[in-house]
Amino acid sequence: MKTTLLTLVALVALTSQPVRAQELDADTQAKVTAKIETLKTWAADAAVVKAVKAHNEALPADLAGMTQDKWKAAGILDPVVRSLTKNDAATVLKTKKTDSVSEAFLSAADGTKVAFLTKPSNWSHKGKAKHDVPMTGKTWQGAVEVDDSTGIRQVQVGVPVLDGDKAIGSLVVGLDLGKLKTE
Repeated sequence: MKTTLLTLVALVALTSQPVRAQELDADTQAKVTAKIETLKTWAADAAVVKAVKAHNEALPADLAGMTQDKWKAAGILDPVVRSLTKNDAATVLKTKKTDSVSEAFLSAADGTKVAFLTKPSNWSHKGKAKHDVPMTGKTWQGAVEVDDSTGIRQVQVGVPVLDGDKAIGSLVVGLDLGKLKTE
């Protein structure tokens, strides 16, 4: 009885632990690292920097009342959502996108969206490492995941959008691990 109880306690303890993220093999990590360097050039594009600066200076009127609840309720055809896929910064993301890019979103200093390829799950990523770390001027790499908004096995990376040496926003990109291996 005592052995059964100890086994049961150990089983419960083991199954209640969070699943550890898979580590990337060395070749895949090298490709992710190289892609991060490329993404830094995306974040430095003049249209991207200009769009983030403008958003930081004055939130566009059509975005002023946006909340997470409103964002969640807005469909992909909502005019506000569509405007963030059609602006100059979004055009830059579209023209630079490769097959391994499963998602990309550009955020202002306050974490709210400036542009994206497809509607991300959150209106603001402030308070999340994917935005907060790039806002310190550093790059960020998340764990391997199946993304909620795309359903693809990916790793997200975040890079700062810089105005000179100052981080003014973040660019987060999901990298499709299956397609990255073939690039």
